[in-house]
Amino acid sequence: MAGKRASSGNRVLMGVVGFVAAFGARKVLHFVWKKVTGKEPPDHPEDPQVALSEALAWGLVLAAGVSISRMLATRFATKRVGGSAEPAE
Repeated sequence: MAGKRASSGNRVLMGVVGFVAAFGARKVLHFVWKKVTGKEPPDHPEDPQVALSEALAWGLVLAAGVSISRMLATRFATKRVGGSAEPAE
């Protein structure tokens, strides 16, 4: 829907939807990581005591999962609301 501008209400809604999706994705990924690896994901991946491979894997999984869930949730909400998620210029 190129060319349409998002109202401030739609932008707020998309922000809330994105936040909720990111929060939920993080919780799901935390649960799945624990089930797959048998241990908690690293709280502080930058800590030198965390293996580099584990820190990189968690960072990649978390970044991809959160980004994808936010994008999908925002696209779904945009279609339901019938507006555009693009900010007004």
